[in-house]
Amino acid sequence: MKECDNTKDKPERQDNYVPVDNIESTNFWNKVNDSAGIDDCKDISESPDCRRCVCQYNRLEEARFWSRIMEEHALFILLGLPCDQPKLQEKAKFFINLFGNIRKKLDETCALEGDLLYDLIGAVKLIIEFKAELLRLIIQCKKAPGSNYPLLLDHIRREAERFLGLLLKPVPEDSLDLLLEQEVFWLRIMKEHIEFVIHLLDPSERELIEQAEEFRKTFSRLLETARDLESMNETKPKNFNTVVRFTQDVVRNAMQLRNFKAAAFELATLCELLSIVSTPLLLDHIRREADKFLSELEALLPEVIRCHSTLKKCN
Repeated sequence: MKECDNTKDKPERQDNYVPVDNIESTNFWNKVNDSAGIDDCKDISESPDCRRCVCQYNRLEEARFWSRIMEEHALFILLGLPCDQPKLQEKAKFFINLFGNIRKKLDETCALEGDLLYDLIGAVKLIIEFKAELLRLIIQCKKAPGSNYPLLLDHIRREAERFLGLLLKPVPEDSLDLLLEQEVFWLRIMKEHIEFVIHLLDPSERELIEQAEEFRKTFSRLLETARDLESMNETKPKNFNTVVRFTQDVVRNAMQLRNFKAAAFELATLCELLSIVSTPLLLDHIRREADKFLSELEALLPEVIRCHSTLKKCN
């Protein structure tokens, strides 16, 4: 049995970004191809691995990632609230502290179970309702939005809903179903990140805005295609090579977008970016979510190649 690492004495993890280059892209596909070549899957019904969908991330790691995201969501809400809304500000501070404490417990445990799991599920349900409540108030013109766009609140509510689903529901049995579900979810998230960035950049940042507009067009098209493929997959084809080809395109563009976000974060930390971004952390936050998307694709794509494709190699 694998022993649990004691993280109490370890320094806090740093998110050091290394821009993607040809070497990193090559390494990504080498890992996918190596994993895909381990065992051929002649028929999904004959493969226990494919039925379970062997994902290279577990619920504890998901909880650690998403709990930090939830904590930062509360911070971004707080920073966007008008100064005449003290009750909502106090609620946002409550969630910052709540998820900060949960994160400490998650870093000190080896398994997500018992009271910790129960408390985490409860916390996620509460922050979902808080986000929904704030969105309802703005939609009904009962509260001024400040700098919290309604779509931003819906965006982070959907992310919290997904986190709750990961805690409550079993992973879908079929790797192709899961891959397409993830692509539809994350491509929408990526598209909306770009839209938020466009509206937060100063109009004088014309080159960055133009780059962001190109990303918006690209990810809008990718999202539309992913939804089409997900719908076609409802017919349960044995092989679906087009999904593998499409995912290669998704990976390439997601890496480029991750670079753009990282560059924007660096510019903001150096005070070289004109914008109304409340904190550079917001740009690092969306960069980490792009990395998360790529890690999920890296984990699932080998299974899809083995079990739902006549292809044996990706480029």
